[in-house]
Amino acid sequence: MSLNTIWFVLVAVLFVGYFFLEGFDYGVGMLMPFVGRTDRERRAVLATIGPVWDANEVWLITAGGAIFAAFPNWYATLFSGFYLALALLLAALIVRGVAFEFRSKDAHPRWRSLWDALVVVGSAVPPVVWGIAMGNLLRGIPIDAHMNYVGNFWELLNPYALVGGLAAVLIFALHGALYLTLKTTDTLQARARQAAFRVGGTATALFFLFVVLSYFYTSFPARLGVDPGVVPILAGLAMVSVRFLLQRNLYGWAFAMNGAAIVLSVGTVFTTIYPDLLISSLNPHWSLTVFNAASNAYSLRVMTLVAVSALPFVLAYQAWTYWVFRQRVTLKQTFHY
Repeated sequence: MSLNTIWFVLVAVLFVGYFFLEGFDYGVGMLMPFVGRTDRERRAVLATIGPVWDANEVWLITAGGAIFAAFPNWYATLFSGFYLALALLLAALIVRGVAFEFRSKDAHPRWRSLWDALVVVGSAVPPVVWGIAMGNLLRGIPIDAHMNYVGNFWELLNPYALVGGLAAVLIFALHGALYLTLKTTDTLQARARQAAFRVGGTATALFFLFVVLSYFYTSFPARLGVDPGVVPILAGLAMVSVRFLLQRNLYGWAFAMNGAAIVLSVGTVFTTIYPDLLISSLNPHWSLTVFNAASNAYSLRVMTLVAVSALPFVLAYQAWTYWVFRQRVTLKQTFHY
């Protein structure tokens, strides 16, 4: 396996980790006013992700840095073509982080209602952006022979990509609801379970609609054939199993299966486009690949040594954080948020 492919796999792993971990963060933020009816309940909901949400975002920062260092041409084309979408994503993440910290600075109901609304918006926008981005990665975007994006913002908002955006929002909302069933008790847990049932059916339907549309809007059939393979099938089975596990109050398994659906779906996107990074809808020969968009071999070797040395410590630290804050949140506790 070449270093180009190794770094492609590493970028894919970073995005898998980001979507799995930050996915339930977004879901909790979106569901906060529905699961938490009172101010204290909402503070409890936010406390379930308080110790981990900012660490989860590090996966995105690391993924962006890995793309910049390993595949600079991919980074340049992606960030120029998706500039407005990524600016919207960044604005939403900033607003969301500020809202977490500011809502408790004043006890006035209007103050807290404002920041609560911004938590919801800041949590809902990123999944939409990422769902649309993944749809366009599979579908292809207009790239010329010089690796330049020659389309406009509105071309990214095609029906296929929009379905991907809606599916991502609901799947992450389901992920957040399932996470809350594991981190809360009593009334909050019951509401989280109810939210999971309400969101789950539509999320599953949009998930399979996106898969079906992939056969018509992308090169999916040409690359993989009619049979999508084991990984996408397992993703679909995991998605379907969530409701059955919820009905039996197997919350841990339900969360694991929804997480598996996310992991396997993101993995499917990356394995489907490989060796391409960005597929040109104008001419397949103009697509960016792991070879023509990569840094030189020396740079890849140095980065590989750094990554191998540092990654175990990062993973160990984050695992330790989750272990320390593994307890359920109850309404009797004192909350910072």
